[in-house]
Amino acid sequence: MIAYLECNFVQENDTESKPYEAVAGLCKELDRRGRIAYGAAAGQAGKDFGGMNSLMPLAFIRPSGADDVARVVRAVASSSNLNLTVAARGNGHSINGQAMADKGLVLDMPSMEDHFSVVKMSNGSAYADVSGGALWEDVLKRCVREHRMTPRSWTDYLSLTVGGTLSNAGVSGQAFRYGPQTSNVTELEVVTGKGETLVCSETENSELFFSVLGGLGQFGIITRARVLLQPAPAMVRWIRLVYTEFDDFTRDAELLVTRQQQGEESDSFDYVEGFAFMNTDNPADGRPSVPLHPDQVFDPTRLPKTAGSVLYCLELARHYSDHPSIVDMGVNRLLAGGLRFVKELKFQLDVEYEEFLLRVKHSEDHAKASGIWDSPHPWLNLFVSKSDIANFDRVVFKEILKDGIGGPMLVYPLLRSKWDDRTSVVLPKSEIFYIVALLRFTPAYPNGPSFETLVAQNQEIVQYCTNEGFDFKLYLPHYRSQDDWKQHFGNQWARFGELKTCFDPMAILAPGQKIFPRILQP
Repeated sequence: MIAYLECNFVQENDTESKPYEAVAGLCKELDRRGRIAYGAAAGQAGKDFGGMNSLMPLAFIRPSGADDVARVVRAVASSSNLNLTVAARGNGHSINGQAMADKGLVLDMPSMEDHFSVVKMSNGSAYADVSGGALWEDVLKRCVREHRMTPRSWTDYLSLTVGGTLSNAGVSGQAFRYGPQTSNVTELEVVTGKGETLVCSETENSELFFSVLGGLGQFGIITRARVLLQPAPAMVRWIRLVYTEFDDFTRDAELLVTRQQQGEESDSFDYVEGFAFMNTDNPADGRPSVPLHPDQVFDPTRLPKTAGSVLYCLELARHYSDHPSIVDMGVNRLLAGGLRFVKELKFQLDVEYEEFLLRVKHSEDHAKASGIWDSPHPWLNLFVSKSDIANFDRVVFKEILKDGIGGPMLVYPLLRSKWDDRTSVVLPKSEIFYIVALLRFTPAYPNGPSFETLVAQNQEIVQYCTNEGFDFKLYLPHYRSQDDWKQHFGNQWARFGELKTCFDPMAILAPGQKIFPRILQP
């Protein structure tokens, strides 16, 4: 249980107690209004989905809106000689404690009052104003069911908060067309580390706007976002194609994501992803993980005799609202361009649009039923340049991970030109780069390997990329020293530090990222 911040550190007759009293008084008031969590609810703030860290805060606060967030930040800022910090916690899906605040204050962002409105402009464009603590799955349902509209860019897993993904990037199979989620928001309301509540956009407070997007929570807490919308389709043709050769897989994937650059968008798929899988019967990361429906069967006899221990799958989707025969023609045309997949191993399924976007929910339900959802998850996410991805496959997929990881091994191309380079996100230099996501779902030790073993394997992979001089960056990065962060940001580090001084001068925000130490003033 996390005790209420009764401020044991306030000493009677202490003339220096004013800053302490400010924080204590704030928490007492919030407590009277039911804004402080206790017991099991508060215990959530000391852990995350990664399951490898536990750092207890002093208080877990449920803000009702931006005003509460600002008051908390201002109270901490006024206690300038304390080592207090503030972390905004979404749905706790971080891996390495990024949303924790050791002996600090954690804000439960999904507790913010519902804020949702859709505006359709006279020029045909539309947007949704949503709370920073809203879950993307709820945004999806309300946009589609109430307005037949939808955001353009997604993450694969939608039980994440709007503010959380915009603070990183937000990547899925639509990013090759529309860019990440950070490229699909036009306005933010942000509480800075000074406790100021500011509305920002490309034209208003633009420096704050672009720094917060992908800024890892270092410059402000997103309390509202204006997200671009488009008409929602009714159905999705969902397709998986199997490959035995990595070169063929990457050739076709790059062809499909660059096709819409060369012509009409109607000549491309709406979603392109891919993953590596093992040539085994393991249902977690082997051949059985490829079919889209229980009635579909992966017949290994269809594989050529040259197939190795690692195979690949290109995952595609085409939106439609017309008769299925119309989408048949479009899909057949797109697949008729000499793609090199194993023709006898093509799987497809027609599903409703919402069902497709919520597809990972089924995996979550299965993982919870088997108990592995609550096991440690030492995931690793990287961006790897096109020039280095073949060597990455040769050493990482085929050697280091030759026994699989007990979960998805995503690998698919993205286009740098679809990312706004004014944001805080750092990327490889090449136009085409791949996201690699090693999403381990393994039983807890002793039934599975210890998380220390898996973390060491992740470190081996990163060290290999570093030693080989790969053009790569960690996505959802985690480092323990500022020198490592400097290397991560490269020539953007100096600017990153300047923005930190401007918007969070005492380094109050997002301490779990371990980028800047809290600054104390005498």
